[in-house]
Amino acid sequence: MGIVDAVIMPGYAVKSLIKIILFLLLPVIYGAVNKECNIKKLIKPDKKGLGIAVLLGFGVYVVVLGAYFLFRNVFDFSALTTSLNETTGVNKSNFLWVALYISFINSLLEEFFFRGFSFITLKNYTSRRFAYIFSSLAFSLYHIAMMIGWFGIPVILISLAGLFAGGMIFNKFDEKNENIYLSWLVHMFANFATNTIGFILFAV
Repeated sequence: MGIVDAVIMPGYAVKSLIKIILFLLLPVIYGAVNKECNIKKLIKPDKKGLGIAVLLGFGVYVVVLGAYFLFRNVFDFSALTTSLNETTGVNKSNFLWVALYISFINSLLEEFFFRGFSFITLKNYTSRRFAYIFSSLAFSLYHIAMMIGWFGIPVILISLAGLFAGGMIFNKFDEKNENIYLSWLVHMFANFATNTIGFILFAV
């Protein structure tokens, strides 16, 4: 997906289809082939820790939005909307639908792959430490690939560190219950915040 985002750069609909194949279909096929891999448990509903996840989600929303308003005069975010339009076809007229997809569907795909498959499932075959680092690093590098051309190096490095730390926290959330629901909820709030920034930048 990093290559798709940074090199091939198809339209948003094509990119989303490729992502569904890589992040959802391939793990499901692997689970069907390897009977020891229980993919279904990753999406089994569980209300444990729901309240804490909601509070943390609100906190993440406030922090991300606050960081934007704090640094919007320090870093140049103006190129973001132009880059999105030129590379993926996302613009003011379709951003609402893209924002809804990012918040609910895209966040689920990413949590299923990076937390469910690349952490909960992976740690059954490797060490716990390796699974923690691998899934968090893959999660952060994937998002950095998307950001190439959007921001300068300082913002990229800050984002990389933040995404890696976020991945580690998400793993911790999901490790206890062995499903992705808590991290998905927090991830949605983070996406709500970035989408709010998107609405501001696109002047929707």
